[in-house]
Amino acid sequence: MALSPEEMTDLFRAGIAAADPRDAVFGSLAQDPVHVPATGKLFLLGLGKAACTMTEAALSHLQPAAALVVTNYENARDVSGATVMPAGHPVPDENGLRAACALEALLAQATEMDRVLVLVSGGGSALLPAPVDGLSLSDKAEVSRLLLGAGLDIVQMNAVRQYLSRLKGGGLLRQAAPAPVTALILSDVIGDDLRAIASGPTVAPIMQRAEVIDMLRAQGLWDKLPLAARTALERAQNTPTLPQAENRLIGSNRLSLDAMAQAAPQAYIASDALVGDVAKAAERVVTLAQGKTPQLALFGGETTVILRGDGRGGRNQELALRVAMALQGQPHWRFLSGGTDGRDGPTDAAGAIVDGGTIDRIRAAGGDPERLLANNDSHRALELAGDLLITGATGTNVADLQILSLGA
Repeated sequence: MALSPEEMTDLFRAGIAAADPRDAVFGSLAQDPVHVPATGKLFLLGLGKAACTMTEAALSHLQPAAALVVTNYENARDVSGATVMPAGHPVPDENGLRAACALEALLAQATEMDRVLVLVSGGGSALLPAPVDGLSLSDKAEVSRLLLGAGLDIVQMNAVRQYLSRLKGGGLLRQAAPAPVTALILSDVIGDDLRAIASGPTVAPIMQRAEVIDMLRAQGLWDKLPLAARTALERAQNTPTLPQAENRLIGSNRLSLDAMAQAAPQAYIASDALVGDVAKAAERVVTLAQGKTPQLALFGGETTVILRGDGRGGRNQELALRVAMALQGQPHWRFLSGGTDGRDGPTDAAGAIVDGGTIDRIRAAGGDPERLLANNDSHRALELAGDLLITGATGTNVADLQILSLGA
């Protein structure tokens, strides 16, 4: 028999637990503490969806002169000893702009005798909009909406963002100079390219400026960008030599997959790079499912969705719906796809758990699965089926996890 929805959810939560930001920060600081000169001060910055938990863990080890946390609204809470500034995600907003300005003001106080500790997690890019001269917040928001709807992966999107921001692509290092910077980084990027996580505030840009423009032209996006964004990209200089930083990777999608495999000894990791177009990713899962062999297969990755409609959903819900449509009516299988942050797209769901009866349940509730999918309305379809995966905000973010259970 395939795993039950409850068993699959428990296994998914084992993956999330392995990316616990508190344990990751504890372990890193215990193994390699951040030393501050006797005459210096420590400035602590927490950026991203896991920022509150990471900051709480750091504050149990350290006593900074000031601590600033910027996180999304769903994960925001009071943190004793820190100022918390919630902001918009995935589209930047005015609160994010205010947070970016507060961060810059804090860094302006740092001297060569001080130290800056930055706690980085996924989501930090959208949460800290600091537009370059000539670019407005509305321009940046429009760029984000365009990139999110065009099917670009996170590396491509953040390569663009880096040249439109004062903080991304090593910008935070320039703002902190001459103070040395240490960054503890929780990766939400498959392959763990530090330049792409939160748009790399403490590392060099992903691409040269000309490469970014060429990529946008190839994707048919250049002429759709706001004029101010095109102007900024054309005048941007390739980044000069950056100050050195100590960047430590403390958590990732692969570590979560390994934990799931350990929690279910019968499971194996089918792929740690389920990426790219969501339709092609669904085909990979379906091909494995059609093998009929009883198995428990695990996947990690982050797919992309091209928006063609005005429905609500996310990459995990659309992936699950596509798998359900391809395998409808077939018995003895179940598939989970979920975002480790507990939120898939602009919805309250982490993803979905589907099986051979999902499509029949959608139709029985009055829905047309094909029409809903064409409108990018996977959330509505899966809501009708009763198949949404609801976890609430998890306080971490290491991309997405999938489970395919095939019974006899």
